[in-house]
Amino acid sequence: MTRPKTIAVALTGASGMPYGVRLVECLIGAGVRVQFLYSQVAQVVAKQEMDLALPARAAELQADFTQRFGAQPGQLQVYGREEWFAPLASGSSPPDAMVICPCSMGTLASIAAGLAQNLIERAADVVLKEGRKLVLVPRETPFSVIHLENMLRLARAGAVILPPNPGFYNHPQSVQDLVDFVVARVLDQIGVEHALTRRWGDAP
Repeated sequence: MTRPKTIAVALTGASGMPYGVRLVECLIGAGVRVQFLYSQVAQVVAKQEMDLALPARAAELQADFTQRFGAQPGQLQVYGREEWFAPLASGSSPPDAMVICPCSMGTLASIAAGLAQNLIERAADVVLKEGRKLVLVPRETPFSVIHLENMLRLARAGAVILPPNPGFYNHPQSVQDLVDFVVARVLDQIGVEHALTRRWGDAP
């Protein structure tokens, strides 16, 4: 039997938290194994943008998200920022892909510099060095030259830079439609099937 796809998802301290939370929900619904990480600032942003309290303890968040999204036992694993014995800290056990959504400019810069000072940065470093797909969803505007140079450096290293820019050709009727458009593009990049949006050229 083939094992289910494993995707690491990290939330960092940038605006755009609904994208990341919706991504986790869709991955769970698709039967994907999810390794979940979140920064301390992501806790602040989630509360501000979604009135969503992300507990400081990984075990509490794992229980909460497992119930919230109907995950199967063992399908969702949540790790702390300094949990260096987590599988995704080592090249011997990398995920199939990793998505940082939203991705702060600080996290992006650290990954571009190879700093790996916490588990999010280390996991991204592992994914890059092992030739797996790393998708970064940077939510900032405007971009400075420093931001752009860091993105270019990461793109040259093999990362996918996917700014959350929704399209309007499907005539979105709600904020959820805009969120789903971006999440659909992320799912396409990591090879997870979905039916979130109508594709260009499909019949209405």
